Amino acid sequence: MFEYELQQIRSAELIREAQDHRLAREALRSRRAARRAAAYESAHNDTEGQADTPNPRRHRFTRVA
Repeated sequence: MFEYELQQIRSAELIREAQDHRLAREALRSRRAARRAAAYESAHNDTEGQADTPNPRRHRFTRVA
């Protein structure tokens, strides 16, 4: 009977640890997603240093081999 109770306690502890691990992983995932979204917004709303047209800059002279 004592071994059964120890096993139940250990099982409950493992379940709690797994839940804590899942919560930590989810928090990390949401922080990364928020950081990624902020970087995306910052990159797309930043007008400083951008050209007047959305076209990529072309080289003035062609490359000579």
